[in-house]
Amino acid sequence: MDPLELLDLDGTLSAEDRDMRAVVRQVVDERVRPHVAGWYEDGRVPVRELAAEFGKLGLLGMHLTGYGCAGATATAYGLACLELEAGDSGVRSLVSVQGSLAMFAIHRYGSAEQRQRWLPPMAAGEAIGCFGLTEPDHGSDPAGMATRARRDGSDWVLSGGKMWITNAPVADVAVVWARTDDGIRGFAVPMDTPGVTAREIKHKMSLRASSTGEIVLDDVRLPDDARLPGAEGLKAPLSCLTEARYGIIWGALGAARDCLTTAIDYATSREQFGRPIAGFQLTQAKLADMALELQKGYLLARHLGTLADRGRLRPEQVSVGKLNNVREAIAIARQCRTILGANGISAEYPVMRHANNLESVLTYEGTSEVHQLVIGQKLTGLSAFV
Repeated sequence: MDPLELLDLDGTLSAEDRDMRAVVRQVVDERVRPHVAGWYEDGRVPVRELAAEFGKLGLLGMHLTGYGCAGATATAYGLACLELEAGDSGVRSLVSVQGSLAMFAIHRYGSAEQRQRWLPPMAAGEAIGCFGLTEPDHGSDPAGMATRARRDGSDWVLSGGKMWITNAPVADVAVVWARTDDGIRGFAVPMDTPGVTAREIKHKMSLRASSTGEIVLDDVRLPDDARLPGAEGLKAPLSCLTEARYGIIWGALGAARDCLTTAIDYATSREQFGRPIAGFQLTQAKLADMALELQKGYLLARHLGTLADRGRLRPEQVSVGKLNNVREAIAIARQCRTILGANGISAEYPVMRHANNLESVLTYEGTSEVHQLVIGQKLTGLSAFV
């Protein structure tokens, strides 16, 4: 059975949400599952082909309005992320970075001209975006970024580098954050601009079915209309991260569900000592505990989705969701691996792939420790970051 049926959680969804989820699940089953083990092994993913498919379904920037975006609810977007990550975390990352980071930044902080130029083709999957915030020496502390943007007449000149940037090697536009004399500002940088170089990061042991790169900015000259006029200060990129972290809250549940479903199917058919291993008490205890945590994570995601749809979701609440759901998802993946035994490390089953991917999800867009400190600051009123 689907572990999420244990508490009849589908009953909390609207018919429209269930229909949308069914469509995403079908495209994942048809377009991702048959190929993802090979993509993972080869360390590649057909980003543009997948983006075109997802664009046809309205999944790119689906929670945004206008410019070809679907204007879906936060819950609908969350369910889509769950189904995408049930296929692979890298596939969900493609959609999250496109919609919740690059498109969201342009949608909220860009000019009317920037929105019209970039958002329609990005929503259709015809243009790929990435989000350049993390640097080689500045991950959890983006305020220390070294990338600079200086004025030169009416232009801006950007110098620096960004690291671990999803979609960068195939992107058409990068939303790049840089330090200026007036604080941190954002820029929509066409990737074919002279001085911009993107290099694919190879030899990853996690998120292998995802295109990840380094961006080098070597005196990149941009007109002033490349600057996102509404983005002033660090709050702007952090708001984009909050948007993307919300999708992770749901996405991690998809990886966990896929692992648990696989473990249940395996345990009911795998025989040892003359009976299915699902009939042993220790195995059932493992399955019950994992199903319990999956239900709790789903209920948390549903609650946060309701808050988001009401315009009441706060950053520290998103930290609660990401901290809990990713932490529990990786624990479920590891436990499911024990049920599959040696078969758990085979690419024939998705469990080890999900577990490896979740190692990255655990630390990107805010490590567990960062989210603990965000929550701690809200509880005590004291910042432990400095």
